[in-house]
Amino acid sequence: MPDDHEQYARYRQDRSVLAEIGTHLNPQVGRITVRLPRALAEAAVAAWNRDELAPIGEESPAQYEAREAAADLALIGLALSDRGVPDGDEVSVDLDVTQVAAALRAAW
Repeated sequence: MPDDHEQYARYRQDRSVLAEIGTHLNPQVGRITVRLPRALAEAAVAAWNRDELAPIGEESPAQYEAREAAADLALIGLALSDRGVPDGDEVSVDLDVTQVAAALRAAW
């Protein structure tokens, strides 16, 4: 399947271009102040406080993606633990733009 090979070579090149765009955007963006419902904030903090002691063996792509999403959630929980400001039924926190992007990507 030479066409498939060429197609994936283009995809790898596209990924390199995307990474270069990220390199240029990185110094231009930082943290974004967001508001989360208190229950979601508490769930994120619980993910941060949870210890996963079992060794990680061979993973399927779906298992890897699930673990990565859990790690992203835990890092949001860390930010909430460190900088979260309760306000009624919500919590305000400055999140790194990559954390916001991870949450948005998970929602798609």
